[in-house]
Amino acid sequence: MISAGDFRNGATFEMDGHVMQIIEFQHVKPGKGAAFVRTKIRNVITGAVTEKTFSPTDKYPTAFVERKEMQYLYEDSGLYYFMDNETYENIPIGADKLDDNFKFVKENTDVKVLSYKGNVFGVEPPFFIELEVTKTEPGVRGDTATNVTKPATLETGAEIKVPIFINEGDRIRVDTRTGEYMERA
Repeated sequence: MISAGDFRNGATFEMDGHVMQIIEFQHVKPGKGAAFVRTKIRNVITGAVTEKTFSPTDKYPTAFVERKEMQYLYEDSGLYYFMDNETYENIPIGADKLDDNFKFVKENTDVKVLSYKGNVFGVEPPFFIELEVTKTEPGVRGDTATNVTKPATLETGAEIKVPIFINEGDRIRVDTRTGEYMERA
């Protein structure tokens, strides 16, 4: 059991027959009245995000989400195939279960497949991925204002903003959580 007073970002619990994950939480102690916990929670199965307030004494059963290390193999007709690194079993997962940050994942990359009671509901890519820039405009000498960026297409087809000194063929590190350029690799 987890009480609302113990909520932390990423914690999962069961509420009304659904598995919920805490995205944001804030303990509020008003000058008048009882304290409460203001949260933004996501239904891990449907992806729906809602805001809800809880009393700090509310208790909910903890939901144990299984995070299994798997390797992304390939995509075929809207199904993405992953291989279990222990049993070498291939598992197809529909595109509807993948977040926007999956566009940074290339084939043969290890990811974490998230499931609850055997039902897969998401895929978590590594936080940082090294990718090659396949298309970008050349930087113009003299454009040295602070934080000048330009669009670039990566080897997975994803588009991000990169600094002006990045050229085609460069390998860069991308933060998959924010979709931002981090550094040259």
